[in-house]
Amino acid sequence: MDETTDKTDAGDATLSALRTLAFEKKGLDALAAALENGLGEPFEKAVALLRETQGHVIVSGVGKSGHVGTKIAATFASTGTPAFFVHPAEANHGDMGMIAQKDAVVALSWSGESSELTALVAYTRRFAIPLIAITAGKQSSLALAADVVLSLPKAEEACPLGLAPTTSTTMQLAIGDALAIALLEARGFSAVDFKVYHPGGKLGALLSHVADIMHVGEEIPLVRTGTPLPEAIMELSKRRFGCVGVVGEDGRLAGIVTDGDLARNLSRDMSALAVDDVMTAGPKTVRQTMMVSGALALIHKHNISALMVVNEDNRPVGIVHFHDFLRIGAA
Repeated sequence: MDETTDKTDAGDATLSALRTLAFEKKGLDALAAALENGLGEPFEKAVALLRETQGHVIVSGVGKSGHVGTKIAATFASTGTPAFFVHPAEANHGDMGMIAQKDAVVALSWSGESSELTALVAYTRRFAIPLIAITAGKQSSLALAADVVLSLPKAEEACPLGLAPTTSTTMQLAIGDALAIALLEARGFSAVDFKVYHPGGKLGALLSHVADIMHVGEEIPLVRTGTPLPEAIMELSKRRFGCVGVVGEDGRLAGIVTDGDLARNLSRDMSALAVDDVMTAGPKTVRQTMMVSGALALIHKHNISALMVVNEDNRPVGIVHFHDFLRIGAA
């Protein structure tokens, strides 16, 4: 294939991608408009129903709707709503027993006529298990059976054949995300709660607290005000944080001396100077209760390598270095 053909194909592919995104954006715009004109009321009912559910939220669907349902269930679970996905075919062969009367079911089907859902829907009706339908079929079997119907507006698929679920699945995913976030907000789900469900990986690291990674005790590089600069340089070199904190007689942090401060004063006779002569007064500090994400943001914003950790009286209780963020995988 020659270079001209490559460029033509690349251009065609990009145009195709833009058309796909345009179709899907149109679907999302239609969904937003629906929420402002009729869909908002059942959406509020769905959120209230799910919030009051004492058991689990069971999400189900088949085909592409099933794949979307799996993601929605995972999003529910990670944001404080106990949930899991049950495939309707497996439900027909024993997994129905996983669904209890204290649960609620969210069933996805674009047409609302997926035959695989029939037994599951009948099961919810038999045992009075709340059923929320996410469908574009207003008068479908699923919609007519459900307690709450989130009726999605009809939308044209991005697939030029009109066959592959694209715009429709994007809309299903969006309404699922909207439910999860509305529930998160209604429950007052905090970043601390989020950490409980995301202990691993970079996200878990960012949701840790400064207290979890800071250096304490004798590891903190500190000198008193009035200390000769050569002594401070020895302390700075020994601790290898690239800085040394300067505290007053009352133990409160008065300033900090960094490698940068030393570099800016190389032309002076350092042997004749005290830390007070070169230190940066009022340095950036953090509390040990601050989340790692916030401390890391400060480091990036001010282009510094370390932060002194102080208590409510501005007394140093620790130090955290950029390498500590690297160590836990947060940076």
